[in-house]
Amino acid sequence: MQWKHLTSEEELTGLVERSRELPQVIFKHSTRCSISNVAFQRVNKGAAPAGSEFYLLDVLTHRPLSLKVAEHFGVNHESPQVLVIKNGECVYDDSHLGISMQDITDQVSMA
Repeated sequence: MQWKHLTSEEELTGLVERSRELPQVIFKHSTRCSISNVAFQRVNKGAAPAGSEFYLLDVLTHRPLSLKVAEHFGVNHESPQVLVIKNGECVYDDSHLGISMQDITDQVSMA
């Protein structure tokens, strides 16, 4: 799995723009949370769906950005949390142990 790190509002803006061409996936991760570590490992072991980009957002280091992501896409702030972004909109989000690569792949593959 190849992760890009989401660390700034400028990168978030770029991600939103790229979502018009390719689905973008954001994984909001807390390195101090055991549930977040389990969810991250489950996703990390899977194969990323073709034609998508995956971003890792460390919610401890970049808390204001994590809150901005929640506000921008109109979702509750949670950690761990996964968001699938297409055409500038969040089309899917899930959190905690509800996160699965199969669900992410299904959402990325939907037209």
